[in-house]
Amino acid sequence: MGALNNLEGFGQAVWLDFVDRKFLEAGGLQKLVDEDGLTGVTSNPSIFEKAMGHGDAYDSTLAKYDEENPGAATIDRYEHLAIQDIKAAAETLKPVYDKLDAKDGYVSLEVSPYISDDTDATIAEAKKLWAAVDRPNLMIKIPGTLAGGPAISSTIASGINVNVTLLFALDAYIRVAEAYAAGLEERVKQGQPIDKIASVASFFVSRIDASIDKEIDARVEKGDAEAEALKAIRGKVAIANAKMAYQWYLDFLKSDRWQALVAKGAQPQRLLWASTGVKDPSYPDTLYIDTLIGKDTVNTMPPKTMDAFRDHGTAAETITQDVDQAKHVLAEAERLGLDLNGVTGKLVEEGVASFVKAFDDLLGSIAKKQPATA
Repeated sequence: MGALNNLEGFGQAVWLDFVDRKFLEAGGLQKLVDEDGLTGVTSNPSIFEKAMGHGDAYDSTLAKYDEENPGAATIDRYEHLAIQDIKAAAETLKPVYDKLDAKDGYVSLEVSPYISDDTDATIAEAKKLWAAVDRPNLMIKIPGTLAGGPAISSTIASGINVNVTLLFALDAYIRVAEAYAAGLEERVKQGQPIDKIASVASFFVSRIDASIDKEIDARVEKGDAEAEALKAIRGKVAIANAKMAYQWYLDFLKSDRWQALVAKGAQPQRLLWASTGVKDPSYPDTLYIDTLIGKDTVNTMPPKTMDAFRDHGTAAETITQDVDQAKHVLAEAERLGLDLNGVTGKLVEEGVASFVKAFDDLLGSIAKKQPATA
């Protein structure tokens, strides 16, 4: 039993923020399940671009698909490859899903970033991908944009598990948490069961600090009169933001609205900490794990961060610690004019744009492997 295994005792699930054909075929995912207590996997366009856009791991599968489906569109060729990986990961995690009675053991597949502002297209694609993968332990990733809210409700109401991605701001999180509840309520109205429906709300962490810290450093360098106060909250805003989101979650669990759903078997929408690899090398490489451990949370880690925590991480309940200090940090950020709301809004736009670019690059790489036509 290592440090990663110990997180379970504090109610936190360990997920892997990575998927790759060679890794799956070599038994890498199964090894993490067996040795580290891993209970989930997340993917996104950037992860698939790194996996499929480089090397030859997917070439033989793609060639076979092209032979059977001459003239297939590039997007269909990509989805064939991605769905195979997601199915393989879901099969590996199915015993975890069964053991935990649908409370964990999930693998996530994201809708196209091209439709992040189109509610109807998101709903349609979620249903299409759900049917194509055809595994109960799949989560469809939907961005927490304004258009994503009603798509989340509709998708949940259809009985599809949802991983809400690209959350940065507390108000955006509240919106999608309420959308999850609305979807469950609609299922109850339809007379459908809700006890096997699962969702996570993926709060991106390190990108907030990277942006805020950049502003702090620029102001300090210019000799800002509040330099000491600015330096005092450097590297602390993202964690404070996450802790306040968790406090809202705890309050929501006590609400009459949520308790009515619990009586019907509802599972909580767990907060998932994403973007947990540190961007600033001066910070401890386990910073965004050490400080955000607690009940009903998930930390999805890139392999490098997972290795670091396994080696020298410390498991302890920290998400509920120093809440007053978190409030102080956010109050200071506001007093100092660091504009957290503006930063988080921009980060959503940048997150979508980065996934669009990764998807463009990915489809471009796959298009280059198009078989020659006679």
